[in-house]
Amino acid sequence: MTQALRMGLACAVAGSLLTVLGVSRAIVGGSAVADRAPIQVEATDGPNPWTSLQVNNNPSDFRFAVISDRTGGHRAKVFSQAMDRINLLQPEFVMSVGDLIEGYTTKPEVITQQWDEFVGYVKKLQMPFFYVPGNHDITNPEMLKAYKARFGKPHYHFVYRDTLFLAVNSEDTPGKGTKITPEQVAYFRKAVEANPSSRWTFIFLHKPMWNGTEVDTNGWADLEKALGDRQFTVFCGHEHVYEKYVRNGRNFYQLATTGGGSRLRGVAYGEFDQIAWVTMKGNKPIIGNIVLDGVLPENLRDPASDEAGTPAGRRVKEPTHPVNGTVTLDGKPLEGASVVFHRLGDDGKPKMGGDGQSNETGSFEVSSYGRFDGLPVGTYQISVSCRPLDEKRVRGENILPARYLKPATSELRFEVKEGKNPLSLELKSR
Repeated sequence: MTQALRMGLACAVAGSLLTVLGVSRAIVGGSAVADRAPIQVEATDGPNPWTSLQVNNNPSDFRFAVISDRTGGHRAKVFSQAMDRINLLQPEFVMSVGDLIEGYTTKPEVITQQWDEFVGYVKKLQMPFFYVPGNHDITNPEMLKAYKARFGKPHYHFVYRDTLFLAVNSEDTPGKGTKITPEQVAYFRKAVEANPSSRWTFIFLHKPMWNGTEVDTNGWADLEKALGDRQFTVFCGHEHVYEKYVRNGRNFYQLATTGGGSRLRGVAYGEFDQIAWVTMKGNKPIIGNIVLDGVLPENLRDPASDEAGTPAGRRVKEPTHPVNGTVTLDGKPLEGASVVFHRLGDDGKPKMGGDGQSNETGSFEVSSYGRFDGLPVGTYQISVSCRPLDEKRVRGENILPARYLKPATSELRFEVKEGKNPLSLELKSR
């Protein structure tokens, strides 16, 4: 049964001119589908105070949100408040990329408590939420069993408005490394073959499996082959840093955090709490990144929350001291350089102690545990790399000589003392 409904909003403009904004909906099988109904307004032959009367509501368009990592040392209130903020935006559904609970336990009571807490927050959403597991969610066989008991299979697919969604499990062998098994690849190959005319495909998984030397053996290359020449977009998390990659002409988005552990140094560092906002418009998606703090209700107050945080790891925090510096290449300020400070560990191998990123003037501030907190006292080896970002925020190849990439070969050393520690790094291209 089809029933046409029309809603009108009347308002007075320009004195006595009465206008009606018309929005029509067709009820088909109990669900509403918006028509691109024209705005009903009295226009003149001369100038009119609008740019167009063709409203932006194509029935085939839709919008969804993607949340990123909540855990790995989750911070109080952030994720639970994100659920309220998403309700303000009203997407049609919400996707995830894993690391939803802290995990790394075999105790059933702890696993149950953590999932009960998380599910309680997700229940606040006014739209569907789709689970994708991360290493914190299915750390070991015991956690995998608990996950399946609550949510069923850890990989699946669905179709919405002629668009294919693949929820991929990058933790197919819990406790044995990152892996997409041949069985999972076969499942998705079948899903792809069953939907040959999908206008787009979205893929969601936890780890950026394409970013390493194991890409040909961890299952990712096989999954890409199963996708064939179709157009697709990938979303992942895990690193708690926003990055965009382009691989074989497709866009890959590594999201920042939605409450997970982060030094929160800002957008320039890719360290911020966010959701991705995806609009499927016509035959391609439009991707936007929304900073959580920018989504506020009408009273401009953060949503109420009793979500407690948890420390990130067991790393002992030593007192730190400010370290600010500049980096130049052949005498010119070097923008976008990643400057990493290493200390020798108990095993004699260098371990990262802190890092900074240079701005357009070549200046940088170093962070260890938190935002620009400096470094503990000690002697450091320094490595430097520079992969400039293009206008689409995709990193290019390293432009510095290879000797600077490793602390053992860079020959850059620095002694951090109590108080302020200025530093000047003068790099040479030859």
